[in-house]
Amino acid sequence: MARIAGVNIPTNKRVTIALRYIHGIGPAKANEICEKVGIADERRVNQLSDSEVLQIRETIDSDYMVEGDLRREVAVNIKRLMDQACYRGLRHRRGLPVRGQRTHTNARTRKGPAKPIAGKKK
Repeated sequence: MARIAGVNIPTNKRVTIALRYIHGIGPAKANEICEKVGIADERRVNQLSDSEVLQIRETIDSDYMVEGDLRREVAVNIKRLMDQACYRGLRHRRGLPVRGQRTHTNARTRKGPAKPIAGKKK
């Protein structure tokens, strides 16, 4: 099992698919990394040599922000919005949808399970 950026990537998947297990790498960046290192699309992780895995690891470390650093930056950005008390920051603070979605119905993912209101009948 190859370990890249602190993540164990699955060995029996294609390299472009396996790289997506790393937070911050999606389809486009995975393909871009494979092109930089010179790995064919049909290669699987268990077919890679140690030097190729090392090249992938070095490419990701030097050119991309992934995993812990990326999560930390996103958390700092959200905290900055909350400290500014701008609209988006207030929505984050209250646990409501941030990007203009409706809340009269739906929004259960952000608001959590529905709370019953005492004495409400329809």
